[in-house]
Amino acid sequence: MTARAAPAPAASQATINVLTALLEARTGQQIAAYRSWRLDTALKPLLRARKLDTLDQLVTQLLQGSDRSIGDSIVDALVNQETSFFRDAQVFEMLSEAVADAERDGRRARIWCAGCSTGQEPLSLAMQFAERRETGGVPMPEIVATDVSDAAVARARSGRFSQFEIQRGLPVRRMIRWFDTTGSDWVAKPDLLGMVAFRRMNLVSDPAPPGQFDVVLCRNVLLYLSTDTKAEVFPKIAKAMKPGGVLVMGAGETVIGQTSAFAPSKRFRGFYEMPAQE
Repeated sequence: MTARAAPAPAASQATINVLTALLEARTGQQIAAYRSWRLDTALKPLLRARKLDTLDQLVTQLLQGSDRSIGDSIVDALVNQETSFFRDAQVFEMLSEAVADAERDGRRARIWCAGCSTGQEPLSLAMQFAERRETGGVPMPEIVATDVSDAAVARARSGRFSQFEIQRGLPVRRMIRWFDTTGSDWVAKPDLLGMVAFRRMNLVSDPAPPGQFDVVLCRNVLLYLSTDTKAEVFPKIAKAMKPGGVLVMGAGETVIGQTSAFAPSKRFRGFYEMPAQE
């Protein structure tokens, strides 16, 4: 029998502290002590790429400061990028109504996806509203998508998804309509990618995209921020929204007790609204 390789030794507490502090300093996101196991899981590919055996060795390289890209690589690996196409179908149904409300005065609606990950959410919006335009002749909303991870934004811009990723939320009809096959991957067609402006942005430290938005999606992003950091982010989001605009957060997130800038929407269950100007 072939002997099994000995498991890598657990990271020291000092290493865990450095990694969690780096993530919070760069993104505002926190990793609770009971979830520190996620460090090892998320950073294994980076260890293999750098031919390292332990997280302690990785942090040693980070602290030596000779390779400035290593910090970016660590943060990219640790940021939660869980997403899928048309995640929570009911949310997208209500978004159609919210955008239609914003367009009643004849202007083009603007949507900001804050924390867009690898692009499934904004591309879902692009497909939904492009199909609406084809059938109803209404204008296409402007869609801006941002994420703190350079790697995630690069992937989103490429529009390239594996068979597993493309099947999560997309029926065959939309897969064929909006994507081409390249080997085993599916790649978004140029006209679909052209409907979304992707850019790298740190929601905590960078200014919001210019202009004001009718809808802001910030789903399962603030969940990982401290109370103090949320108190800084909510005003930034509010400043980027039109009065009466709609904020969409994750199912486990709320503005209640966090900010007075938004209130639960009376029109759209689970959404929040900026007070309209009188």
